[in-house]
Amino acid sequence: MNTAPTKSYLDSLLPGRPAASPLDWLNELRAHAVERVGALTVPSTRDEDWRFTDISPLTKLTFQPAQGAQPLNPAALERWIIGEAAARLVFVDGIYAPQHSFNHAGITVENFAAGLDRHKAAAQAQLGRHAAFESNAFAALNTAFLHDGALILVPRGLAAAAPVHLLFIATRKHAANYPRCLVVAEPGSALTLVEDYVALQDEAYFTNAVTEIVLAGDAQLHHVKVQREGAEAFHIANCAVSLAQSSRYHSVSVALGARISRHNLGVRLAAEGAECSIDGLALIGAKQLADTHTLIDHAQPQCSSRQLHKCIVDGTAHAVFNGNIMVRAGAQRTDSSQSSRNLLLSAKARVDTKPQLEIFADDVKCAHGATVGQLDLDEVFYLKSRGLSDTAARNLLTYAFGAEIIERIPVASLRDRLEQAVMAQTQTPAPGAARPA
Repeated sequence: MNTAPTKSYLDSLLPGRPAASPLDWLNELRAHAVERVGALTVPSTRDEDWRFTDISPLTKLTFQPAQGAQPLNPAALERWIIGEAAARLVFVDGIYAPQHSFNHAGITVENFAAGLDRHKAAAQAQLGRHAAFESNAFAALNTAFLHDGALILVPRGLAAAAPVHLLFIATRKHAANYPRCLVVAEPGSALTLVEDYVALQDEAYFTNAVTEIVLAGDAQLHHVKVQREGAEAFHIANCAVSLAQSSRYHSVSVALGARISRHNLGVRLAAEGAECSIDGLALIGAKQLADTHTLIDHAQPQCSSRQLHKCIVDGTAHAVFNGNIMVRAGAQRTDSSQSSRNLLLSAKARVDTKPQLEIFADDVKCAHGATVGQLDLDEVFYLKSRGLSDTAARNLLTYAFGAEIIERIPVASLRDRLEQAVMAQTQTPAPGAARPA
């Protein structure tokens, strides 16, 4: 296999890296990441983890990080504002926008520029330690560009009453954005975090995001990730989560935008009594490709996990789901379930789904399953018998299929807005009528 083209492509993305930091440890981390970028290649369909996801269209375009902040009218933010938020950090084309950010949460919610120095011990101990970039080209590339990013530290015993909102806005074509987030929750703390990717334009750009989450004993995190990038965008995200004893992590991920998107989520249950629940929805059409890969690693005994992932696929779109649950030797009394449910709305829509169990312990309770199909004709008939037209019945059932995931978002204004988006995207026009824009 000739890897020269993909190596040269990664090298072409490296110019424009930030200037040296006053923090020696950060410079060393960046330098190591640059070394790994030089040694790695862009994944292709010959790689097992990418065999259903062709990202070669990405390598045919040139992207460079934005230079200088782009002015943004506050009115442009209105459609994405979360009124309940006690803190908000805004990044425009990867650059921190302090004029649009605030923090009334009573916890550390800061841009890296100030936060990494002020909270050096926590940052140095955790940044780059969980989203491993030794064998991940995109995580390495993100780490090479470490500069602006969100640092969130929740002190021991504090339960934040209102959510923290991280808003990443893309405004420039052919820009490469490298969002970074580090969350460290101390023992007994609790937080709701919204990680939100949006766009003000629909031309091609590249978002390469990395999030690292560390929960200490008895900590809790509700993590909502919403991807509604522009129509021609490329979105690749890596999220790594580490759970200590009796900590609880609940994730809801919603993918609506981007031409090609990939979400890698790895959760390590590293101590007894840890729990995670992972819910996901990909709602795509036209020629979109949305890929979700997850690994739930039961490394210790008496942990539990639950996962429900749904895809609604229209047009000639292609959805991919690969969910791996690993139960390591010694992780006895594991309780885990996984379900992949997929709805095809057109004859040319495609789903590749692969739920997996790897079990190396004998005292476990594990289950998984997958379904791929069209709407249940009996359910359509029932609704028609209650007076709905065929189109209205199908629209209602499609909406309900996706709304089950949206309803699990614990932020009311965001949940309502996404329900409206799902409703709009699942409406098939009546015969002779135009599809809503």
